Amino acid sequence: MPRSSSLIARVAGAAAGVVLAAATALVAALPAQAATLTQVTGFGSNPGNLTMYAYRPDGLPAGAPAVVLLHGCVQNASTYVANSGWQKYADQWKFTLIAPQQPSGNNANSCFNWFETGDTARGQGEALSIKQMVDYARTTYGTDGARVYVSGLSAGGAMSAAMLAAYPDVFAGGSIIAGIPYRCANSTVTAFSCMNPGVDKTPAQWGDLVRGAYAGYTGKRPRVAIWHGTSDTTVATANAAESRDQWTNVLGLSTTPTSTSTLPSGTSLEVYGNDQVRLYRVSGMGHGTPVDPGTGADQCGTAGAYFLDTICSTYRDALFFGLGGGGASPSPTPTATASPTPTASPSPTPSPTGAPVCVTASNYAHVVAGRAYQSGGYAYALGSGQRMGLYNTFYTSTLKQTGPAYWVIGC
Repeated sequence: MPRSSSLIARVAGAAAGVVLAAATALVAALPAQAATLTQVTGFGSNPGNLTMYAYRPDGLPAGAPAVVLLHGCVQNASTYVANSGWQKYADQWKFTLIAPQQPSGNNANSCFNWFETGDTARGQGEALSIKQMVDYARTTYGTDGARVYVSGLSAGGAMSAAMLAAYPDVFAGGSIIAGIPYRCANSTVTAFSCMNPGVDKTPAQWGDLVRGAYAGYTGKRPRVAIWHGTSDTTVATANAAESRDQWTNVLGLSTTPTSTSTLPSGTSLEVYGNDQVRLYRVSGMGHGTPVDPGTGADQCGTAGAYFLDTICSTYRDALFFGLGGGGASPSPTPTATASPTPTASPSPTPSPTGAPVCVTASNYAHVVAGRAYQSGGYAYALGSGQRMGLYNTFYTSTLKQTGPAYWVIGC
């Protein structure tokens, strides 16, 4: 398909490009260690003509997970890896980062072509190039094929939705930040109306677009997190609800949340089903990736143009993907309607190794990982129902597993 037409040039010159504008300079130094973001060549036929970068932390074990990061317009791979905070958690929890980069020859503003059907279809264009990068990581690095995730901002967020739709057999989960529902647009002309004011479809109509991306697929669908600032004027906030409608329909869920909660920086969280879809709305935030610079466990990133100092979305996405506790995907979290009343232990059995399993983490992390549930602002140990304290990232508890889905306080 043509990639440098006058129409593409118009898109590049529009406010915020097709989806966003962002700083191109690297504004955060990498940690002082041997691992660096490295360009990879020869990863496949590369029909989308993308560039591949990879970051592999020191001490990366065999069978580690991987996260694909998709930058926004005018950005590049190194900027997004450095400023989003993902490198911090890759180093801490040991997983690979795969960072595709869009050259200006494909799109004058270096946006992923989320609005071109030939670049968002299974087995074609840019979508296939990204999938080939994952294949390369699996065969060359020994990446665990069952624990591959994707996250992106704006044009990258819209492309994340495309990857989840076209390759549900490749990605176990994804995060769509200031993005757009899959196949909202099918040309540069329709891209603008999708961006703002947005397009209204029924959940079933949105869901059909995803189901059509891999016709006949009956396997497990990825879990999805959606992030959007309530003051985003580049990609209208209506897209958050439309994306929610799309993915809840694909997963067979109601559009009524099973639980809601309030997080720092005026962020609201709506959970759908058994924590299969999440919708984060960041109050007063404009267009960008939510970051929270600092040294705290739940702080990350570097603030700047389109990296907005609010809340560390990367920390919460990494936990949502199950990357923070040894790598296993988290169990579904019980909803806020679960009873906080302690129950008698049903003759708990020891762990398969014969030794108790003990985990120390924030109450928030325990809930995300399925070791606890939250109700009325408090966290309760799964199974025993013991009250652990406030449900947030500041209260830390130690839980011991004494039986299947049965945890008690202490070790």
